[in-house]
Amino acid sequence: MDEPDFLLFASDAELAAYWGGALVLMALLCMFMERRRMNRSEINRVGWMPWTGLFLTFAVIGGGLLAMAVPAMLQG
Repeated sequence: MDEPDFLLFASDAELAAYWGGALVLMALLCMFMERRRMNRSEINRVGWMPWTGLFLTFAVIGGGLLAMAVPAMLQG
């Protein structure tokens, strides 16, 4: 399987920014799912997925990757 050109010739900063963006999107999905779980109609149906912990994990790692990648990408 061939890699696309934008990934094949990407710098380490670009790859970190791609991963950071993907993790931030996953964090937003976790935030949406937690909000959905809190507004459920049947209060006794307790979920088992730790959405808040997953949100924090993805947000911190994704934000850290973006914080490190953006300055390197702006320098060139």
